[in-house]
Amino acid sequence: MPSGGQNKKPYLQAVREGNPGGRPLDPGVVFPPVAPVEPDWQERFPGSSDGESRLRARCAELWTMLGETLHRSVGLTLQQQHVLEEFVTCVARIEQCERQLSIDGLIINGQRGPVRNPIGTFLNQYRAQLRGLTAELGLSPATAARLTVRPSEDEDDVFDTPESIAASLRNGRQ
Repeated sequence: MPSGGQNKKPYLQAVREGNPGGRPLDPGVVFPPVAPVEPDWQERFPGSSDGESRLRARCAELWTMLGETLHRSVGLTLQQQHVLEEFVTCVARIEQCERQLSIDGLIINGQRGPVRNPIGTFLNQYRAQLRGLTAELGLSPATAARLTVRPSEDEDDVFDTPESIAASLRNGRQ
């Protein structure tokens, strides 16, 4: 059952941004630091048409763009990769629906005359799902605005790795 109030920050984000209140941080369930593995898009989207090929290529592109970044920045692990898989699939399906809607039009001929294209319903459902997944992965502009970047000792490394954060906590650096 959902509880009221502000959502708790992910552990690595709280460590990275600091803990001004001094409250104890709970890492929660700690998964081993194994990078997510890209799924077989051919298995998820079988078929040989141009639409399926385009869908698989878009999914692979999104996975490459987001997978390593999310692994390093928020500690996304192999056990949590289904959220990223759903996000990638959702974005690709939205693009597929938009393309089909552009081809068919907003109004199509039904049995009793012109009707709204039912693809619009799918599109609305995928967009609602995408909003939730975007917030869960921390990819929305509102979520990004709440993040603060702490300067790193190693300026070549944009994000601290989970290992370096844990080491800095053991050494007492906040």
